[in-house]
This record gives sequence, C-alpha cells and structure tokens, in this order.
Amino acid sequence: MRERSPIADIVGEHIQLRNAGGGNLKGLCPFHDEKSPSFNVTPTRGYWYCFGCAEGGDVITFVRRLEHLSFGEAVEQLANRAGIQLRYEQGGYVPGREQGERSRLIEAHKAAAEFYVSKLAGPDAAIGRKFLSERGFERVDAEHFGVGYAPAEWEALSRHLMGRGFTSAELIKGGLAKDGRRGPIDRFRGRLVWPIRDITGDVIGFGARKLNEAEDGPKYLNTPESPLYKKSEVLYGVDLAKREISKRSQAVIVEGYTDVMACHLAGVPTAVATCGTAFGEEHIKVLRRLLLDQSGSHGEVVFTFDGDAAGQKAALRAFADEQKFVTQTFVAVQPDGLDPCDLRIKHGEAAVRDLIASREPLFAFAIRSVISRYDVSTNEGRLSALDAAAPIVAGIKDRSLRQLYGVDLDRWLGFNNERFVMDRIAEISAVAQPQAQRGAGPQAQRRAAPRKVADLTDPGVRTEAEVLKLAVQRPVLLGPGFEALGPESFTLAEHAALYKLIVDAGGMAAAGQGGREWVDRLLAEVSDSLRGVVTRFAVEELRADLANEERYASDLLAALELVSVARVIEQLKSRMQRTNPVEEQQEYNRLFGELVALEQQRRLLKERIASS
Repeated sequence: MRERSPIADIVGEHIQLRNAGGGNLKGLCPFHDEKSPSFNVTPTRGYWYCFGCAEGGDVITFVRRLEHLSFGEAVEQLANRAGIQLRYEQGGYVPGREQGERSRLIEAHKAAAEFYVSKLAGPDAAIGRKFLSERGFERVDAEHFGVGYAPAEWEALSRHLMGRGFTSAELIKGGLAKDGRRGPIDRFRGRLVWPIRDITGDVIGFGARKLNEAEDGPKYLNTPESPLYKKSEVLYGVDLAKREISKRSQAVIVEGYTDVMACHLAGVPTAVATCGTAFGEEHIKVLRRLLLDQSGSHGEVVFTFDGDAAGQKAALRAFADEQKFVTQTFVAVQPDGLDPCDLRIKHGEAAVRDLIASREPLFAFAIRSVISRYDVSTNEGRLSALDAAAPIVAGIKDRSLRQLYGVDLDRWLGFNNERFVMDRIAEISAVAQPQAQRGAGPQAQRRAAPRKVADLTDPGVRTEAEVLKLAVQRPVLLGPGFEALGPESFTLAEHAALYKLIVDAGGMAAAGQGGREWVDRLLAEVSDSLRGVVTRFAVEELRADLANEERYASDLLAALELVSVARVIEQLKSRMQRTNPVEEQQEYNRLFGELVALEQQRRLLKERIASS
C-alpha cells in the first residue's frame, strides 16, 4: 500500500512542501500552529516527522491523523486513491459491506454528485440552467465546477442511491436524505446544487440554491454536520484553488459559490468561500498550510465583502482573527456594492481582477470603517472617532506597524498632532488590556503548546543523536563499533532505549544497508513511547560529509566514546576525592589505576580524531 502511495504526493496535497536538502522536504505542520516550517518528509524512506510537535510516522499514520480515521479506514482511502482493490479475511472480499464508514459515505456522495450533474441537462432543470445563464455561466463552466440539479421530487436521489446498494441509514448519516414517514426523503429538492469537496477532491457535502422563490425554505441550504462535513473546516473551491494558492502565494475569500466561479473564470483562480458559516480559525489553518505561511509575511489573504454595512461587519469580524496570520491580509470592497459574480456580469472579467488588485490592508480598512461612522468635521466627532479607532490601533502587535497606523489615524482625522493621537491610543490600550486579561476565558489560557522534544544543545547529546541517526539511516557506516559502545554511552533515556532497541533487533549486522525495511523492522518492535524517536531519527537530516561518509562515521564513534570516557573519568575523580588514600589504600590504588588507563584511552581517542 505504501509503495503505491508516495508520501510526498499524499502530504503535498495538503501542505506546500519545499526542498530542504539531503533529499528531504519541508513545510508547515498540519497538526499544530507554527510560523516556521518544522514538518519534514523523507520520500526515500517514506516517513514524516515534525520537530515542533514531535509527531511522525508513515503515509498511513499521516492520513489517519489528518482525517481522524481508523487504521482500516486510512488504508481503504489510500487504496481507493491508488486504484487497489482490497481483500478482507474471514469470508473474502465483499464489495461495500466491509468498507469503513467514511469510504462508504464518500462513495455515496460521489454517486450523488454524478446523479445531480446528469439531471441538470433534463427538461425539469431548465430553471436551473436559466439561473446559471443569467449569471454568465455556460454549460462548460457548470461541468468544470460539477454544478447539478436536484429534482423537485421527494425521493429521486434516495431511490437512485439505494438502488446502487447504499442503505437509508447511510444516506441520512451523510446528510443526503432525512427521515420521512415512509422512509428517507431527499434533503435537496428543486434546487441548483454545488458539490463541496475537501482538499483532496472528495465530495463531502453539497450547497443548494432555491430556484423558485415562492417555495418555502432558505435561499441556500447546505449539508448538515456529518462524519464527512464540518462546516467550520470547509472551504468551497479549495480543491480547485489549492495549487494556485501555493503557486501565487495568495488566497481570495469570497462569500458564495457563484462568486468562486466568477473569480476563477475571470482569472482569479485562488478564490475560495466558506460554506454557510463565518470565516474562522479552522479556515485560517487550512489557508496557512497552503500558503506555507511563516515569519516574514509570506503571501497574502484577500477578503472580498459586499460594500454595505453587513459586508463591513463581516470584514471587521474577520479582523479579530487577522493576527493569527503572518501573511499580509487585505480587504477588497467594490464601491457600488457588487459582489464578484455581479461585477463580472455588469463590467466584465477585467473588473473582477481590478477589484482584487485594488485591495486595501485590513488594518486600514478596519480603522477607516470605524471613522466613517462619525462626523469628523467637528472636534467632538473627531475625538469620538479617535476613541473608537484607538483600540484597533492599540491591538496591532507589531510595534512599528502600530506606530505607522497611529500616524495614519492622525492624518485621517485631521488633528495634525501625532503625539496627542499616540498618547490617546496608549491611554485606551492601558485601560483595555487589564479588562481583556480579566475577560480571557479558560479556553484561551489552555491553548495547546507543541509537545517539546529532547534538548540537543549539549555537544555530547548532539553526538549521541547523530550516531543514532546513522544507526537508523546508514547503519553500514558504523559496523561493529556501534555495539561496542554500550548503553552507558547515552545520557538521554530515549537515546539509551533506542540503542538497546537497535542492538536487540540484531544491530548493524542485521541492518545491512538500512533503508525502509530496517526502519520498518525497528518500528515493528518499538513501544509506543519510543515510536516518535525512531521516526524522528529516520527523517532528520544527517550532518555527514558526503564526500567521506566512512571517516565521518568513524569520527562520530570516537567522539561519542571520548565523551563517555570523559564522563567516567570525572566520576572516578569524584570517587577518589571521597576516598582516604591512607585508610582505604587498596581501593584508592585501584581507582588510580583505572584513572590512568582511562586517561591513556582518552589521549588515544583525541589523537585518532585529530589525525582523521
């Protein structure tokens, strides 16, 4: 399975990976928030490891962690992706019956999407085709985005899917149907339907637009929360936009499905939309991974909102999360209030591109939006606007940027007194900060920090780690000198445990050339507490001089032995200081003899390292 699922390809569908040297790839960890990439992938050995949260494993582990799947479900997902038919023990292969729940629901949604697309060409769907045509979308556009039509019948989809072998319980659990008096009834009826896909391209839900305004029900109806569909984590269009987002280092956030379509067709293929919920923290995490967001303002996120009060409110709500991005964040608002879809219809595709190009920094937009509520032609109005905008400026974490926006605020309000404005900002900040601290709930205080890995700042510990990395990655370079070290040469408990694991697995003789088979053997015999250590040393880059690897390995063994000998010498000296040379002459002489021998050994090791 793993051989047919290259780890770089699977991981690369979720985060942007870049060359890190030594055959490794690096990106932002999808499992914890970080500004600098510490997530490493080693394609040749098929493993990943994050040095920030100390998590790692193979491609199956990655899929399990990312999708919250069982081992079997992760294997099934990878098998489906690779076109492999699985066979199950205890009765052989039974299509459908023994597949995991997620795989079954994914297949049901895929079949539903195909059903809806097929119905869009029928006579009953003329109203849906008219809706698309009036908004400037042709048949090929609908096909590209998978737009379909849900017939205005109670059980059309349910009958179709149950005829394909899916159960009513599966349809209801996946949100495709709901309970009726005589069985399942379709959730979407008489609506235009957009498939909502996850980042890998699997259909996990639908968004449906009412076509007959006289009918009951909301204008837009989305799939309810299900094992597949979590609206706070879903971005419509992310499957189509992910590569362009990474390539252009830009993501454009719009408000609806037709806006995403309009942007993509107008030459803004980085557009995505939330699905019936406000833009939030989980959406931020998805975008940051695609942008490879890190310190230094990499990339940009552009929010587009309607120009009315509701749109401004949405922008200001997004502002609350802005500083969770290291990216530069902007707002693009069309003065006449047109959204990207209507803008494309009325003014053409160039106008959509111009809208994005005219983006304004979100800080500036937030401050200007507050100022616009006041009459700044009067002293009273200017002062009220200052007091209202000051908390926004005070909340800017970057001190230099805060200073610059303070200067802008003075200019926009017309005080021409920067000191007065900055003092007012400082006053309001001093009042607001204690209130914010008192109001911070336990959830904010419990924000999870990445689990820390061993401290490798000590030169001796670094040498231990490098020897163990060689034993895992290039054991052929170490030979029998590795077994001669003994577990006492390793000061960290996890290092000593890994050394014992390697020796118990047959040592360097059993390891051979190393590679994936050797790592798999170690992982098969390891305890859960040590699994992450093995994976880390299988992925972490070696410091070896590739021109002379054998000498590098020999020097490392000598250096580790030298550290170990020096440690024993210090222990002997300490014991001799506590030993009376007159009353305990025999013990003192024995310790002295050991000390002389060890000093001789240390001298020889130093000469050996110096001559290499």
